[in-house]
Amino acid sequence: MNPLKAIIHSNIYISLASLLLTVSAQIQLGMPPQWHPYLFLIFFATLFEYNLHRLITVLTNNEALKSDKHRWVRENRKMFYMLVFISVAGFITAAGMAKKEVLLAFLPLGIITLFYSVPVSGNRRHLLRLREIPYLKIVLIAAVWSASTVLLPVIQTDEKFNSAQVILLLVERFFFIVAITIPFDIRDMEADRHSGLKTLPMILGEKNARSLSYLSLILFFLISALHYPFTNQWYIIVATGISAITTYLFIGSTTFRKLNMYHYEILDGTMLLQSLLVLGLYFVTHS
Repeated sequence: MNPLKAIIHSNIYISLASLLLTVSAQIQLGMPPQWHPYLFLIFFATLFEYNLHRLITVLTNNEALKSDKHRWVRENRKMFYMLVFISVAGFITAAGMAKKEVLLAFLPLGIITLFYSVPVSGNRRHLLRLREIPYLKIVLIAAVWSASTVLLPVIQTDEKFNSAQVILLLVERFFFIVAITIPFDIRDMEADRHSGLKTLPMILGEKNARSLSYLSLILFFLISALHYPFTNQWYIIVATGISAITTYLFIGSTTFRKLNMYHYEILDGTMLLQSLLVLGLYFVTHS
């Protein structure tokens, strides 16, 4: 397996996306990009959460490991266990260095994220996870990603922020995450139908769900286009504009959708692209 695919399958890729989205939020809030322990808190928390479902599968359902979805875990079990250990150890280390206020803010987000994969109630025959509450899956994902990558930088610093600016960034990010999450639910429609899980694409249909994804992406850009002229950060509009256009093409292109790593490499990669655009244009305009 080539190194890029190993990074993607191990969930290091999506964890880097969460870290860089948080750094880009610093810039969008008017701060210079800075390294803080909470960035590693977010990175290791994301790495653990995205491997948690796999860990539960490994421990409770060996039959599922035979599926192509869990092929990487099946073929790299030792590395997988090492990643889980590193994510837990890294999270504990970062938590020890983070401010108390950051940990208190992270706690409810961590609980929601944990119970997204781990059962919160039920009996031995059926265990209910938050993701299984009808139509809540996409909203939960977008809300947690938005809050964790935007609010933690606000709490970490002692600077005072305009509440409207923070809310606008939260809403922008929420709509962007919704836009790129809907195609995952479209992909999983058959499996979700079989398991009895009700998602937005199942009630709206694939075509309307994809239209909702486009609408979310348009709202993301329109809000950013209204937001950043007031903060005199015109370069961010360029970054969000390029991000919106490329993501729109990725979501709509049947050619891209046929690629094996379309969801985990391309759609997840749109978060990295947006972050790198913000970071790159920041350094260009501030050099």
